[in-house]
Amino acid sequence: MRILTYHIEAGDEGRKIEAFLRHQGFSSRAIVKLRHLPEDQGILLNGSHARTIDPLRAGDLLQITQPQPPPRVRPSSLQVEVLYEDGDVIVYNKPSGMPCHQSGCHFENTLANVYAARCLAAGEGGPFRPVNRIDKDTTGAVVAAKTQVAAGLLWKQVKKSYIALVEGALPQPAGLVDLPIMQEEPYGMRRIVDPDGQRAVTEYRVLERFEGYTLAEFTLHTGRTHQIRVHMSYLGHPLAGDDLYGGGRGLMQRQALHCQWVEFPCPETRRTLHIDAPMPEDMKNALKTLRSPT
Repeated sequence: MRILTYHIEAGDEGRKIEAFLRHQGFSSRAIVKLRHLPEDQGILLNGSHARTIDPLRAGDLLQITQPQPPPRVRPSSLQVEVLYEDGDVIVYNKPSGMPCHQSGCHFENTLANVYAARCLAAGEGGPFRPVNRIDKDTTGAVVAAKTQVAAGLLWKQVKKSYIALVEGALPQPAGLVDLPIMQEEPYGMRRIVDPDGQRAVTEYRVLERFEGYTLAEFTLHTGRTHQIRVHMSYLGHPLAGDDLYGGGRGLMQRQALHCQWVEFPCPETRRTLHIDAPMPEDMKNALKTLRSPT
């Protein structure tokens, strides 16, 4: 069970608990769930059960308890590097070939299954709540909230930076791609640039140039599926190894895309956390090959 503690100051004198929690970043859904918890859980004011309409006074101690039910998925024995962990959040360095969550084709050995095993080992619980998701064959940082309250606080608050190896020479040292994206076919995996699609904005900056390839850093201003892959392919620079979007596999056996860092406010302290994710070996080897003299 996770407990958040707030010491009420004079500036919040007279404010109702619900308004205070909203100011702290609690979602409406999280507040509604707190209302329906047993009296020894949910909202406690100075040690006693409280309602969301109750006013606060300076010097009050407000505690929000969050029960964590057992994991709902089968635990996996696979090990995934943990980059950061506290009582509210965990950040994994996801490997290639591992989906973030279960789907029709993937029921075992997803990151959700790995998280379930960690919860059971620690005597904790809760569903897997990834705040950012990356494709199965994309590597790097994945942030997951341990509680619903933390998930609400982190919603749309995670900044991410990607690094990718694309084919050919990007013509500009930096640029902004603003092209709408949609599914090529209903329920299909492949996406395309189409004027009827949803707006998608990708910013890039060239880091290093090679013979036939460019290493670039990417920032997403929107979060469309396969966004970097689709935009780069449309511009004639598919990612190395990305055969779904026209990339060759001579250098990489999967798309050369890695989420290299994430930034987000710590749910408890609100201090900004910056978490780096080491580059995987296959991308390191690809860059080593490109940098080696012929």
